[in-house]
Amino acid sequence: MAGLVMHDFDEIGVPSGADTVWRQRSLEQWVLRAVDYQRDGLDMLLLGQSPLGEVLASPSAVELDGIAACVLDVGPDERWRRLEERDPGKWSDQAKRAFVEWARWHRGHAADPRHRPSVITDGAWAPMRWERWAEWSAGDRRWVVPVFDTTDVPVEQSAAALRAWVDDARGRRSALSLG
Repeated sequence: MAGLVMHDFDEIGVPSGADTVWRQRSLEQWVLRAVDYQRDGLDMLLLGQSPLGEVLASPSAVELDGIAACVLDVGPDERWRRLEERDPGKWSDQAKRAFVEWARWHRGHAADPRHRPSVITDGAWAPMRWERWAEWSAGDRRWVVPVFDTTDVPVEQSAAALRAWVDDARGRRSALSLG
């Protein structure tokens, strides 16, 4: 897609013991990179684990002209199966349950900013600006996070849906902006 740069959050490397503060500090670095791309007339698509609430709370998010978010999801059983298939024996059952619960939380957060915000605000990196969205609730026009369930969807169809979402998000003049 012309004018679009894509990155995976984890391409920066994930240290052992990565925690909430590490994730949020790293997200701020990604937001700063998006600001640089924006100056060059480019949009950035960041694939990874950053929920909209964290993106909006990142200190430099106010410098972005627009922010859009979606969740690419799979059902719990499929997530479990994929984790085992991709990395046989790497993940304990406890770790796989944590992945499944993190995904469940993402679905709730996508629907409602007030869904257990403590998951990302407790033990957070101090510079985060939670007040930017803390008073928003489900149905707020600024909080639009579609969830694409890809459990039984062919890769090509999932990719087409994501491309269509990107095109739509880029074309909306009402893209969420904090600035």
